[in-house]
Amino acid sequence: MDRESSLLKEHLYQLEEKLLKSEVRTSPEVLSSLLKDDFFEFGSSGNIWTKSDFMGQEGAGAVNMTLSQFEMHPLSDDTVLTTYRIFDEDKLEHTLRSSIWKCANGRWQMFFHQGTKTKGLLYALFFYEKESFPCLKTISLK
Repeated sequence: MDRESSLLKEHLYQLEEKLLKSEVRTSPEVLSSLLKDDFFEFGSSGNIWTKSDFMGQEGAGAVNMTLSQFEMHPLSDDTVLTTYRIFDEDKLEHTLRSSIWKCANGRWQMFFHQGTKTKGLLYALFFYEKESFPCLKTISLK
């Protein structure tokens, strides 16, 4: 990855992290600057959201989430797909996330976002031999 791509990846990572902060999520003004006017989201809840859904007094609402495995996939000179995993500390759920970011007038804004729930560790244990997880050999999954 060249320097310019590395810088863009870091910038978009910071924007994604910013969108997880309570002070940003609860501020319609800040959210408005980060989301394109035609923004929409397919939520992990199954709901479909638009920018206007987050412009009320409480914004998008506070969350307690950790982002990991961030990747960037350029789609064109001014459009990028980001993908990553989220762990919701409150719901104890893992999700796969994807966002499409567009750049206009030198500013990156999110155009699309999707969250998809994943199966957790206990689900994985049903499909893998316990020998793959030595510390869990004594756990019964009945």
